[in-house]
Amino acid sequence: MRRNAGLFVAISLLSGFGSSAMSLVAGIWILDLTGSTGLAALAGLCVYAPVLAGPWLGALLDRAPRRPLVVAVNLALAGVLLSLLAVRGPGQTWLLFAVSCAYGLSYVLIDAGETALLPAALSPAELGDVNGWRSSAQEGMKLVAPAAGAGLYGWHGGHAVAVLSAAMPVLVAALYLAVRLVHTPPRPPAHERGGLRAGLSVLAGQRATRVPVALAAVSIAMSGFSTAAVYAMVVTELALPATFLGVLVSAQGAGSLAGGLIVGRLIARRGPVAAAVAGAVLFAAGCLARCLPWWPGTVVGSVVAGVGLPWALVAAVTAVQTHTPAAMLGRVAGTATTAMFGPIAVAIPLGSAAVHLGGQPPLVAAAVICLLSVLLAHRGRGTGRQSGEPGGTVPDEPAVRPVAS
Repeated sequence: MRRNAGLFVAISLLSGFGSSAMSLVAGIWILDLTGSTGLAALAGLCVYAPVLAGPWLGALLDRAPRRPLVVAVNLALAGVLLSLLAVRGPGQTWLLFAVSCAYGLSYVLIDAGETALLPAALSPAELGDVNGWRSSAQEGMKLVAPAAGAGLYGWHGGHAVAVLSAAMPVLVAALYLAVRLVHTPPRPPAHERGGLRAGLSVLAGQRATRVPVALAAVSIAMSGFSTAAVYAMVVTELALPATFLGVLVSAQGAGSLAGGLIVGRLIARRGPVAAAVAGAVLFAAGCLARCLPWWPGTVVGSVVAGVGLPWALVAAVTAVQTHTPAAMLGRVAGTATTAMFGPIAVAIPLGSAAVHLGGQPPLVAAAVICLLSVLLAHRGRGTGRQSGEPGGTVPDEPAVRPVAS
């Protein structure tokens, strides 16, 4: 089990480095080729758009052997990245958009696949810790990889970054093959292989998954909604240079690193619902702290918000892994990904419009919405059809079955 845990953390480090480096460089490369900031920004949209297809992509995972499919997706991503070697001028800009879309598709498939593989490779008691460590690894790469990718781009150009990024999924595929599966999930019956409806029925049908996923969705959406407000607080309210935003990003990243390392213990002691509630409350507190007309308070608020977000996210992922029948993990994980990350596509433009009221109102609104979601979750305690917690019921189908020897 310890070997498998180390392999999954290494997978997160390598995949996080490759994707974080390429996500920044893709925008820079498009900007250099076209001179258009609008087109450069569209690369990010291409990455997030496939999240909306999460339930159907997850259902694909339930129909096929999960590890071979995840390995194949990584190898295909490496091939797509190498196609960027053909970029020579503005006429090949479309290749960068195609690669961004491929990254988005791979995120959904690999995330859902890994969510489904983890319970087959680890004991239930290890899931919270390993999910937290994976979150910390990914956040750490977000601090290191963009700067490394931009530096390599400035030194040797986009082709060098493409080759480096293509090497990462190849290594990841090799690590997936090295994982020793203790259990193997059953195939779902043909009549149960739905996408959105089947995934939603499991997520909404028990409080143990419904509450953590909902709180994670609200917290992540409010992080997007408050982004423009943080910019406004720094530049307008605090009259600081825009480069100070880098300090806040680093502070939030440090909080996320720390939060990921300790969330597993919280989940083990109090359960995913309690961890998700704590995460949403911490994120709300971070939003309120960033309203203060005092730059140290803004830094502290960024750290606190950085702790809260991974707590909510890791709690939701662990809840899905723990309380979902193994045969349905692919589509349920894909549906959860859509539920958690889909709303941010709407929240970001809404936040950009709300910032015309000033920096503080959107931050206060984000905090209030998070706290209201926590209050609603508390009031709904015990009213679900299946609680999934001690004293309630969980799906009758076992999460995993032993591998045939």
